[in-house]
Amino acid sequence: MTRRAYLYFVLTFLLGGAVGGSGMYFYAWHSGRWSRGFSKEHVVRHLKHELGLSEPQVHQLHEILDEFDGKFAGLHRQVEPQFTALEEERRNRIRQILNPEQVAKFNDLVRGWEERRKKQKPR
Repeated sequence: MTRRAYLYFVLTFLLGGAVGGSGMYFYAWHSGRWSRGFSKEHVVRHLKHELGLSEPQVHQLHEILDEFDGKFAGLHRQVEPQFTALEEERRNRIRQILNPEQVAKFNDLVRGWEERRKKQKPR
């Protein structure tokens, strides 16, 4: 093969990887599989730009967001045990329909889910 053929092969491979990777990234981003998460700074910048907020208003907006961030965290801590109990009840009901071999595999799956959730949990 000539150098030109190798060059075309490499360029085709690289272009395919870039297009494929970009497509997967945008699909995951827009389908909600990868989320941006809540960013106070993004909200402040956006509202400052869209509403033309003054510096005192920006300062007050920061205070409001900080106050409610604490309230949301408190509410989350308050209801989390209820969600955990429902999740455990659902898993136990699933275990009831499985044979012993399937229960062991299901328990392995649950452990993996829990590990991933702990890594993703920001709080």
